[in-house]
Amino acid sequence: MNPFRFGVNVGPSRSQAEWAEKARKVEGLGYDALTVPDHLAEFFAPIPALVSAAEATKTLRVGTNVLNNDFRHPVLVAREAATVDLLTRGRLLLGLGAGHMRSEYDQAGLSFDTGATRVERLAEAVTVIKGLLRGEQVTFSGQHYRVTGHRGHPLPVQRPHPPIVISGNGRRLLTLAAREADIVGLSGITFRRGGTAPDLSGWKVSRVEETVRLVREVGRSMGTARAERAGATGAGGRRSEARGGGIGTSLE
Repeated sequence: MNPFRFGVNVGPSRSQAEWAEKARKVEGLGYDALTVPDHLAEFFAPIPALVSAAEATKTLRVGTNVLNNDFRHPVLVAREAATVDLLTRGRLLLGLGAGHMRSEYDQAGLSFDTGATRVERLAEAVTVIKGLLRGEQVTFSGQHYRVTGHRGHPLPVQRPHPPIVISGNGRRLLTLAAREADIVGLSGITFRRGGTAPDLSGWKVSRVEETVRLVREVGRSMGTARAERAGATGAGGRRSEARGGGIGTSLE
């Protein structure tokens, strides 16, 4: 099992000096990461806030917790993520999510689709983002996104890409996270009745244990599938296995 690391999700400040001091305090207290949420409320825009926090610190990782996939096209997410990773000398954690607050969608004039559709859209976005961050020329045609012959610039410092965090609570989203993410975040909250009624039952011990089992099972099945494909094509390599054990535990 990988060691646990701790981070702090930080709200806004009244000035750049106050924000920088918060970042230095987080680093001084021994936290591994400072993360910024992505909500259309009284929060900083995450991308510039991360660059500012990194500039004020030396080793602190900075991350999004998490970007709402429906607010940005994946080509732009990949470009901004690579730029942040370059400017912070390889300290970015790229957190992605499917969105859950209907009020934000209504305010921005965005369609609040079903959870299944939002997760499907996030899955397509992750494919595009990973390909661009790896430096590939990406052509992709899905239900929600189309990209033709695009190669991202710049490339990130961390290879093949910055650690990707996918966070959520529903089974579909956690299955996607176990399959595609480097780190799975458990939000513990589900919004029912069209995204308006919060349900915190995901934080019960029994539900957390059930969720960790799901993530491990999907991760192990993906490791088995990779090993079988490698054997079928004559490629060598040992079976990979997803390892976990807690909230936000790395699957690497």
